[in-house]
Amino acid sequence: MRILYFAWVRERIGVADEEVSPPSGVTTVAALIDWLGGTSAGHAQAFADRGRLRAAVDGDFVGLDAPLGAAREVAIFPPVTGG
Repeated sequence: MRILYFAWVRERIGVADEEVSPPSGVTTVAALIDWLGGTSAGHAQAFADRGRLRAAVDGDFVGLDAPLGAAREVAIFPPVTGG
């Protein structure tokens, strides 16, 4: 599974993307974030406040409670604002 990070999430983790193989019990975006949060101090810092995170699974915006299913790509980013 490819994980993409954007904006300050990327800055805190230190990479723009990574390939991961989460354990079988990781079945939702929230569970993925919890699991990733334990992989490094940067991940833990980036994911400390889940309320500040948004996600997309295979290009579709989803809530953090969304199932991963057979996702090939998950993007994690802060709320998007624009003008």
